[in-house]
Amino acid sequence: MYSFKSWVMNSAVVMCVASGTCVAGEQPQTDLIARGKYLSIASDCAACHTVKGGAEFAGGLAIVSPVGKIFASNITPSNSAGIGLYSEGQFSSALRKGIRRDGANLYPAMPYASYSALSDVDIKALYAYFKDGVKAVDTPAPKTSLPFPMNIRMSMKAWNLLFLPGRPMKDDPGQSSEWNRGRYLVEGAAHCAECHTPRGLLMQKKSGSAMSGGLVGAWYAPNITSDPISGIGIWSNTELVEYLRTGKLHGKAQAAGSMAEAVEDSFQYLTDQDLSAIATYIRRVPAINDEGESNNRFSQGKASSETAVFRGVTSSTSLEETATGAQLFQGNCASCHLDKAQGTRDGYYPSLFHNSATGSINANNLVATILNGVDRTTTKGQVYMPGFGGKPADLNALSDTQIVSLANYILSNYGQLSVKVTSEIVATVRQGGPASNLILWARIGMAGGALIVVLLGVWWLRRRSRSRTKGTASFPTS
Repeated sequence: MYSFKSWVMNSAVVMCVASGTCVAGEQPQTDLIARGKYLSIASDCAACHTVKGGAEFAGGLAIVSPVGKIFASNITPSNSAGIGLYSEGQFSSALRKGIRRDGANLYPAMPYASYSALSDVDIKALYAYFKDGVKAVDTPAPKTSLPFPMNIRMSMKAWNLLFLPGRPMKDDPGQSSEWNRGRYLVEGAAHCAECHTPRGLLMQKKSGSAMSGGLVGAWYAPNITSDPISGIGIWSNTELVEYLRTGKLHGKAQAAGSMAEAVEDSFQYLTDQDLSAIATYIRRVPAINDEGESNNRFSQGKASSETAVFRGVTSSTSLEETATGAQLFQGNCASCHLDKAQGTRDGYYPSLFHNSATGSINANNLVATILNGVDRTTTKGQVYMPGFGGKPADLNALSDTQIVSLANYILSNYGQLSVKVTSEIVATVRQGGPASNLILWARIGMAGGALIVVLLGVWWLRRRSRSRTKGTASFPTS
């Protein structure tokens, strides 16, 4: 996205932000802007509002949702294309209520339901940063054009009435200050539940299922509750902090997709105190066990190789037509992950067993990794794996059939034996995730509502007609 390497805060401001004890009226404007910048990083604003290689916060990124593409807006202080004319109150309404300056509703792809938890002090700091600490870009972002009836933004008012908390978060006096800070970041600024909680029919976060796992386009944000089997209950605070800081935890997990972006653009820049607070809160999220799961996803599989089975064997047809999963693995994966999938000693190329992507009961992340690869840069360096989901003409492109064979070979040898990848799963992941039936149901609902209105109208007209007939009946004359 963009680099924060040049960003430096003095220690007093960092401690103030980390502890959450700053009072806005006591801060000079420069400190307020610095606080707002830190909060924008904690909120991962750049992930959506900055196109890779583009101007900072100028918008334009196409966010793939189950109901269509939603383009992130320009949030620079441009008067013509951004939020330059927003008052602090209007900025707060957009951030916490999803209401633009012109009164139109934002779509919940912008996580305002989570940002509604932000305090007035932090809203003030964010406003100061985006007004005075960001360079104005006068290029407007593309307009979002969803299919009917999702293009009717007013429908979001009903969604807000049903699902928007609508008030800043208050500390729980029965918990420690670290736990409260962690909850504020996890449920508010960092909006972790937006990805890690499953969605209901109306795309709302399912009540009672917080952090138990959810689809995010082609990727699956796994269960991160305190359950030791389905979640991350076996992780220590130190391990969780390491994962958030670097995007990897040897022998357990590696960040890819949107989580890699969160590590790259947000988590790695948070203070040690804030990362520790996040770990403290996350590790106490109520446990939710995924039905039928008896072993955690970090302990599946073991080192093995089938190279000897086909070494020296020739075929009269092309490899593309006859390649087994083992052959595809040796030809495309073993050069980095090694012949037994044990990975390199330094952990740069991870093992494919004892790996959350292969040990999960959801195969999306394995398939998405094969298709899209991994590209994550932190202060520890870049982690890169090429994707194999390119066009057929690409040298390293694999067909859906080949990916099915490769993925199932990896799962049967190094991962979750009970999971099978199908061509339907690969096709869905390749297209960016499953489509939603919400548009269809909304259209059916509106058509049904219109039919009811028409029938009521017909009934009323007939009743009125009968009433007039009776009222004008002629009387007999003598």
